[in-house]
Amino acid sequence: MDTTHDIVIVGGGHNGLTAAAYLAAAGRSVLVLERNDHVGGAAVSAAAFPGVDARLSRYSYLVSLLPTRIIDELGLSIELARRRYSSYTPDPADPATGLLVDAGDAKATRASFERIGAAADNGAWQQLGLDLGRLGQALFPTVCEPLPTRTEARRLVGDDALWDELIEHPLGEMLNRRFSNDLVRGVVATDGLIGTFTSVHDTTLDANRCYLYHSIGNGTGDWDVPIGGMGAVTAELERVARQAGARILTGAEVTGIDPDGAVRYRYEDRDESVVGGHVLANVAPWVLDGLLGERPAGTVKPEGAQVKVNLLLRRLPRLLDATVSPEAAFGGTFHINETLSQLETAFQQASSGRIPELVSCEIYCHSLTDPSILSPELVAAGAQTLTVFGLHTPDRLTRSDNTAARAQLQAAVLASLNSVLAEPVEDLLLRDADGRPCIETKTTADLEQALNLPGGDIFHGLLSWPFLEDDAPRGTAAERWGVATRHPRILLCGAGAQRGGGVSGLGGHNAAMAVLEGD
Repeated sequence: MDTTHDIVIVGGGHNGLTAAAYLAAAGRSVLVLERNDHVGGAAVSAAAFPGVDARLSRYSYLVSLLPTRIIDELGLSIELARRRYSSYTPDPADPATGLLVDAGDAKATRASFERIGAAADNGAWQQLGLDLGRLGQALFPTVCEPLPTRTEARRLVGDDALWDELIEHPLGEMLNRRFSNDLVRGVVATDGLIGTFTSVHDTTLDANRCYLYHSIGNGTGDWDVPIGGMGAVTAELERVARQAGARILTGAEVTGIDPDGAVRYRYEDRDESVVGGHVLANVAPWVLDGLLGERPAGTVKPEGAQVKVNLLLRRLPRLLDATVSPEAAFGGTFHINETLSQLETAFQQASSGRIPELVSCEIYCHSLTDPSILSPELVAAGAQTLTVFGLHTPDRLTRSDNTAARAQLQAAVLASLNSVLAEPVEDLLLRDADGRPCIETKTTADLEQALNLPGGDIFHGLLSWPFLEDDAPRGTAAERWGVATRHPRILLCGAGAQRGGGVSGLGGHNAAMAVLEGD
């Protein structure tokens, strides 16, 4: 039987929950339809290994772009922990040495630059940090407001040279101009390549947009660990949305949307429908077009380019670099085989349809900063989680046989990791209740199946600038907030919105603001 709500939200990921919380609190009747049996989307925690009391942030794992403003306005009880160490990167030419960037000790960081033969780059590294801080302080306050124009955003930054360097020219030009060391260039470059399959020299500037969002979070660019895991973030969003009066229906798979606001869905083996005054699509634009039955000819399906491997170890592995403790190395972002030359080579190899010979990887150890995700027994025994995020592993590698590709990618990631360790990481894996090693690998194909991310693209498509072009239409609230579609009653509220991507809540917040402004 048809029913009507002011707002129907398609998808119960963190953005959909954010929109639901704002709109229900504003007195709107809100229905959230989620196809899975739980909400949270990619921002969930899960007991990935049977019989092992460890809750991993299974997909997304760090928080930077979630504004303090959203946390405060919704009254979210969320704790984010800052990591002392920024990063550690072994030198692939000599893994017995590496670059440790210690946010709490500038002298030690300078000595580390000197140790890898990059003394001249230490000052440039510090200066880039200051420049990115100014960029973040200028642009991040705009992300919860109607979009500025390009001219207005440039004026806010107030530094034409910095603007031109990061917004107008390929990221590779900045890397080569500011830094001389290949390893240092690579560490900087990675923020432009997370989930983005491109070269830093590409004139499309895809890497620049990715780099910008990775650098401006809350005006500092810091990536923090959510205490309790990523599921703690979405659990709070679900709590405040329900408390405000939103109705959340799980196990409800949307099968079609009409431009007039009618939404069809399958629930408990029944075909149901509902009409929304507005429909907020917390799905990728590619998915929305399919639900509308009107995908334009020539539309290219998004393609993610990452593989994620979760491991549970009985202790941290020893490093080939004996001068750095595992606690320091894994205390921030651990970069593996990510010199700029290696990143570019991996991109070229993957572009030709093969797994890179050395997969460029980044590792995060949640449990070092937040042991609450492990049982007291595991903590006492010294167990640790590792999340390995492999770059330049595009979805095209999984299309013929995802099972085989998953095994090959997992082996390639472990080989890359082992190239900088003093012992095989496989020897440290704990075992689950069935005696199997505690390791799981998620490919782009796995993300598409589990989360309905087309091509496993974690950003729902190419990222967009956090501003409008000067001649872009601004006549509607949806256009001003960057959430417009071809149909006035249907708005984007997910990562595919302008200023979408990452665990930010921005798509949800901005869609809600567009609805309220347009009333």
